[in-house]
Amino acid sequence: MSAQSMTGFSQAVAQSDNYVVSVEIKSVNNRFKDIRFKMPSSLNSLEMELKKELNDCFSRGTFDIYVNLKRAENKSRFDDLDSFKISQFLAKMSPILKSNGLEARVNMTDFLRSEFMHEQDEENVIELNQLTLKAFKEALQGLKESRLSEGEKLVRVLNKHLETYKTHFVVIEKNADHFKNNVEEKLRKRVEDYKALVEVDNTRLLQEVVFYLEKIDIHEEINRIHAHLEKFQNLIKSDNEVGRQIDFLIQELNRETNTMGSKSTMKEISDAVVQMKVQLEKMREQGLNIE
Repeated sequence: MSAQSMTGFSQAVAQSDNYVVSVEIKSVNNRFKDIRFKMPSSLNSLEMELKKELNDCFSRGTFDIYVNLKRAENKSRFDDLDSFKISQFLAKMSPILKSNGLEARVNMTDFLRSEFMHEQDEENVIELNQLTLKAFKEALQGLKESRLSEGEKLVRVLNKHLETYKTHFVVIEKNADHFKNNVEEKLRKRVEDYKALVEVDNTRLLQEVVFYLEKIDIHEEINRIHAHLEKFQNLIKSDNEVGRQIDFLIQELNRETNTMGSKSTMKEISDAVVQMKVQLEKMREQGLNIE
């Protein structure tokens, strides 16, 4: 399995002779995990089980889960009317109204209230729970596929920015020795100029020159960037959770890139550093959506 995006959408439907249950799941990026349900209260007892199913599939993201319940097409709300409850209600109310000189006027739609409906028996509850679990698992599988598909797109974009970063990095590698040699040559010329004006401690001066040249040397940063780039490419091919590691590696690449920019006064290197930082920022934005 390749890298997953934290952005995805899926829906699934399960139905029986009596009910139709539809489940929609939307996910977006989050540093942690946030699961939010919107479903009929009659299904609340399933929430913990549904959360466990989702937790087993995903590590990060915000998940909005919508569960809708309706009767099958061949069923209507009138099928749930309890004629005994209605008869009992009328039998109780009629003498009370008559004894008080009141006329009974019945609005038929009043009997569609929940108190005139059949109570859900255990068989109905089991049927609804089974349908909900079936639809939820299918929606989870669809969400996995959706996030994997989006993840593949993100990886392609990341690789594109990474290749652009490398092209500018090559410019720095080519100029690293040239930059250091130019600085060394300028220092030697400056030293010779000073020697003509003042007495110079050659040993101390050479120590200072070596120290300065080491301070502006960018080969160490170049080597670390190579190591980070190799790890980055292996990481985006990994089957594990990689989002946080990608974010960390981009921070490390940015640190080394900034260091090279601060050390160099060479225009070619400075220009390349600016372009490399632009690509790293684009990679960071894409990486935020990877699980």
